[in-house]
Parts: sequence; structure tokens; C-alpha cells
Amino acid sequence: MFGAGFLGRARFFASDASAATQGGSKPPAPPPAGSAGGEGGGGGQSGKSEQADAGKAVRGGPVSWLSFLLLLVTGGGIIVYYDKEKKRHIEELKNRTSAVKPGQSVGTAAIGGPFKLLNHDGKPVTEKDFMGKWTLFYFGFTHCPDICPDELQKMAAAIDKIKEKAKLDVVPVFITVDPERDTVEQVRDYVKEFHPDLIGLTGTTDEVRQVARAYRVYYMKTEEEGSDYLVDHSIVMYLMNPEMKFVKFYGKNYDTDSLADGIIKEIKEHK
Repeated sequence: MFGAGFLGRARFFASDASAATQGGSKPPAPPPAGSAGGEGGGGGQSGKSEQADAGKAVRGGPVSWLSFLLLLVTGGGIIVYYDKEKKRHIEELKNRTSAVKPGQSVGTAAIGGPFKLLNHDGKPVTEKDFMGKWTLFYFGFTHCPDICPDELQKMAAAIDKIKEKAKLDVVPVFITVDPERDTVEQVRDYVKEFHPDLIGLTGTTDEVRQVARAYRVYYMKTEEEGSDYLVDHSIVMYLMNPEMKFVKFYGKNYDTDSLADGIIKEIKEHK
């Protein structure tokens, strides 16, 4: 785009130069040094030069504005294009993940793995305790103001719908990403507000970091002084099969019905 604008200007100035030299005429000789400040021919020459410069400035104005407008249009188009490409890429990843059957490998990093934490009763828990069960994991923190409560309420409602519609049991699990504040007691009081079957897990900073890394969960404490801080984290639920193999993840865009129906579909296909 810029190349076209600059090329247009180059042609414009070239045409002026060509017009000045056509017909065998020569460009006017520069005025004598002593006449530059005089009132005679030097003044007239200066006036002509100023008029020519003004004419060029006026004629060059529309070209500059046109270039600016083209820049805005092109820039906006690029932004829209990359936004669409980003959404398309995310959708492809979701479709690719949903198409993977348990036990298959597509060359990507595995999700899930060994961990050791404490449940909300203070008892040690590992990934082996969930073998033989369908499990739905969600990572969050008890001081979360809105997103975590919304997601856990959705999880609880979906678990009930799955049992009601398909007579299937899925174990809901909440894992904290804020071990500094989320003690066993804090997690116990928190999970009982959502569902009687919801299991809360916590642990040391290193233990939580290990399980978050295993499930590819992003989390980061915001830079705030004292204990009144928030934690940025991934908003994803992970469905694990009875072999504790990753099956599918569900983002914030799933509502209760689509979450329940999606899990039922995965369980039936697994059988």
C-alpha cells in the first residue's frame, strides 16, 4: 500500500520535471548572489518559487490523505483477519481434541498425570483414587468473586442432569490454585456450598504447581499487597475416563445443558 503511494508521488514529480525541460527550453539560471535580497528580478523569482511550492503542497495534500485513509482501511482489515484466524485456530483445536479417542496420541503433550494432594477432609489423595470413575476436574480458588462460583454451579447442575438423563455417575472435583489461602478447612467450607458430591483438593505450593502443570493449567497471582489478591487462571473443566486418561475439556462457553449432553456423549462412545 505504501509502495503505491510513494510511486504515485514519484510519477507526479517526474512529470513536473519533464514538462519543465520539454521544447528545448532550459531551466532558469539562478539569480545573482547580490539580487537575492533585492526588490527587482530577484523578488519576482522568489514569488514564482513560492507559488510553485504552494501549488505542489496543495496538489500533494490529497495524496497524503488518501494514503492515510488506505492505511486505516488496510489496518482494520488486518485486525479483523487475524481475529478470525485466531477464532478458527481455537475451533480447530477443540475439534481436534474432541476427535481424539482415549489412548490415542496426536503428537501433543499429554494432559493429566500423577499427583498427591489433600482432600477437604484432610486425607491424602492421588490420581489412583479416581481410577474406575468418570471424573470432571475444575481448577480455581475459593476467594474467586464470580467466575469460579458460576463454573462450579454449572458443574453441579450438569452432574445432576447426567445422572437424571442417563443414569451415569461423574465425580466432580475442585482443585485450588491458591494453596496459600485455601487450607483444608477453607476448601471444605467452600465445596459444600455447591454439591454434596463435590470433592475439594488442596496441597502445598509445590504439589499444586505439579498438578496444574500436569493438566496444563495456567494460573498467576495478581500483584497486590496483603492477603486480598486475585488469581488469574484457566477456565476449563477436564473430563477424565476411568483409566484417568484425558478425554475432553470444556470451556466457559458451555452452558449446563451442553456440558451435560457432551459428557453423556463421550461416556457412551467410550463404552
